Amino acid sequence: MSEKAAPRRLIVNADDFGRSPSINEAVVRAHREGILTSASLMVNETAAGEAVRLARENPRLGVGLHLALVCGRAALPPEQIPNLAGPQGRFSEHPVGAGWRYFFRSQCRQELRAEMEEQFAKFRAAGLKLDHVNGHLNMHLHPVVLQILLENAERWGIGAMRLTRDRFFLNARLASGQWGYRVSHALVFGLLSGWARPRLARKGVRHTEAVFGLLQNGRVDGAYVEKLLRRLPGGNLELYSHPSLDQFRNEFDALTNPAIRNLAQELGIQLIRYQDL
Repeated sequence: MSEKAAPRRLIVNADDFGRSPSINEAVVRAHREGILTSASLMVNETAAGEAVRLARENPRLGVGLHLALVCGRAALPPEQIPNLAGPQGRFSEHPVGAGWRYFFRSQCRQELRAEMEEQFAKFRAAGLKLDHVNGHLNMHLHPVVLQILLENAERWGIGAMRLTRDRFFLNARLASGQWGYRVSHALVFGLLSGWARPRLARKGVRHTEAVFGLLQNGRVDGAYVEKLLRRLPGGNLELYSHPSLDQFRNEFDALTNPAIRNLAQELGIQLIRYQDL
């Protein structure tokens, strides 16, 4: 079946679930009132407990693990992971530098495995079904991190993962501005996803054929979503966003816009979760 003839099945995901009450409320409302189908939980953040409670109250919301290894709180005490976290128990706020350190410093590998183990344990303790796995700032595609994930895929119950590859030329027709960011991220994640794809296949880990939102950098607004839906190719796809009621109100407004919801229905776009792949 050709891509044009294939059904259009779209996962609409919210990252950073559990990071703040504002994000939690936006996620639940976008799920109940709009087109959001899944969310990725940051198990270490201060509002994670509230997010778990809300997820239990909304069983149709697919909830995955948003693995945090940069720009966030650690699950383990800092003395157990001194190469990853500072004295306050927070990871580096400089993801590029951290990424190079994780790649070249052998001490980081054991600490990464231990920290990831703890985050998966916290997710299991919440009693939620693991819909998918991805990473904060898409750090799950870092070669060292991905190798650890795949080595433990069966034990950690990883059945689906985000393969973060946005379609640059389609994105260029949908939005303007921030060309440096968009070109650099398209190149970097094009290489990382190309490296990851056959490894995911060998492990039988499911993923979508494309992921939209990477190149928008907080600009998944109504105009972008409308244009994307009208040009959406066939197949299994993901649109990810960061809705909140404060910092990214524009993304919340887009996901809850009745016109957007109606357009998806009119175009015959099936809204799914990773567990539906």
